Amino acid sequence: MTKSSEKDGTTKTNILNATLELIKTEGLEKITLRKIAAAADVNLALINYYFGSKDKLINETLKVLLASFQEAFSILDDYSMPPKERFKTFLLHYINSIIVYPELLREMLGKGDISFESQLDYKNFMKTMGLNKIKMTIQEITGVEDSDILTMMMMQIHAAFFFPILMACKQNAPIIWNPIPIEKQIDHLFSHYFAKYS
Repeated sequence: MTKSSEKDGTTKTNILNATLELIKTEGLEKITLRKIAAAADVNLALINYYFGSKDKLINETLKVLLASFQEAFSILDDYSMPPKERFKTFLLHYINSIIVYPELLREMLGKGDISFESQLDYKNFMKTMGLNKIKMTIQEITGVEDSDILTMMMMQIHAAFFFPILMACKQNAPIIWNPIPIEKQIDHLFSHYFAKYS
């Protein structure tokens, strides 16, 4: 790799990282190219050179972020762990990734005002692979074979964790509880939800 291409890679990565940080602290709708340029310590022309537009930069940034969410699903393929432990490890990884960017959960679910190509890629992944992996893991834990019941169980488990995250990212939302560590929440839910299948 030449020094020029190393510098290009570093500059591009710095811009992506600055964008991710601004998404985390300010939300998607409030970031501007000027704020990104200032945070990345580059000029606007460099952002346009590497990405072409704000939408393309946001799309590339979200691809990086959503790829980390998708990586969590590979945990469900690790059959060296018992299914309940595998599911817990997956949830810990997935939820902790999303908690850093709660507003993105709304965007991924299509509840926000922004639509990006990476969002559509993620939804397609979830429809074709992600949700099925979760259902299959729940089936391993419970022995339930009815697809509708497995879907219902998956939705109930997701709601238990994602509702508080959604509430946290709503402006002026009432604080309805003091956060309990995610691992403790998962253990508590699993001890009740899967009790009859132990």
